[in-house]
Amino acid sequence: MNKKEENNNQNLLESIKPKKIIYPILIGLSVVGYMLYHEFDINALNEIKFTNTSLLFITIAILCMIIRDLGYIFRLRVLTDNYLTWKECFRTIMLWEFTSAITPSAIGGTSVAILFVHKEGLSVGKSSAVVMATSFLDELYFIMMFPLIIITLNHSGLWQIGETGSFVSNSLFWISVIGYGAKLAYLSVLTYGLFYNPRHLKWILLKIFKLPILKKWKHGANDAGTEIIESSANLKKKHFSFWLKAFIATFFSWTARYWVVNAMFAAFWFARYNWSDHFLMFARQLVMWIMMLVSPTPGGSGFAEYVFSRFLGEFLPGAGLAVAMAVVWRLISYYPYLFAGVVILPHWIKTKFGK
Repeated sequence: MNKKEENNNQNLLESIKPKKIIYPILIGLSVVGYMLYHEFDINALNEIKFTNTSLLFITIAILCMIIRDLGYIFRLRVLTDNYLTWKECFRTIMLWEFTSAITPSAIGGTSVAILFVHKEGLSVGKSSAVVMATSFLDELYFIMMFPLIIITLNHSGLWQIGETGSFVSNSLFWISVIGYGAKLAYLSVLTYGLFYNPRHLKWILLKIFKLPILKKWKHGANDAGTEIIESSANLKKKHFSFWLKAFIATFFSWTARYWVVNAMFAAFWFARYNWSDHFLMFARQLVMWIMMLVSPTPGGSGFAEYVFSRFLGEFLPGAGLAVAMAVVWRLISYYPYLFAGVVILPHWIKTKFGK
């Protein structure tokens, strides 16, 4: 390992220290505490009835998250041509999710993810290709599903919160439009760079990052361009069946993650909802995840709970329950990755880097 690579790895490891879980936890608890103080109604708890049906659907919610992770693990096996074992894929996915949970969504954990895959035995070029392919597939899912939702769903039902709508609902609409636009732009650039002209894309990146306001990130842009060139050489040779299997795994992963909320709500108020309600819940979650792209907090902490309570609160029998259900949602779909990373990361660093 040369000096530059050693310094890069050191910087990346600094960005994912286990102690950093304290920031998203504090942010999330602060926002939840504020919302509970102003909105929680103790009488609303009377609406919750725990039955055998509740236990069944809570189990389904947890199983949805397991399916989501299994889909990502299977996809990683496919993208590495089965080079990584199931255990290595599981470990990599948990570390990857941990990184995403402690960094803002807009920043992401791509560079660290390349390090995770590389340290499991793949070359830097192939590791870059794997990570770029996952980004491509994830963005493709969002870009395809969002228009389908818009086409098949009543627009007012998707965007209007409450009976008359509000400034909040209008703000969320524009945030989601900005988030979708950013994802579409990123997917377009990634597609062009990976499958058409990676060298031209690197040249464009370097020109853009010569601007005074962006100059300090020019070295990162150069590294990103190099990664795209290396990734392109690996990915252009893949057959259609390779991409089909990887996309099917992506589809099941993200879809299962969204059904967590549906299962949570059905656990306590199963008879309250029909299929159109469940489809609308699913659609709003898709919009929520697009909006979370612009969140500046680690893993969307605080912002996610706020958007959840505003965007899905009307499906609950009492307004005071929205914050409580947001907490349950994050306990199932977010916090497990924080603690998985704390358990796995120290041993992984010791194994891969020694001291």
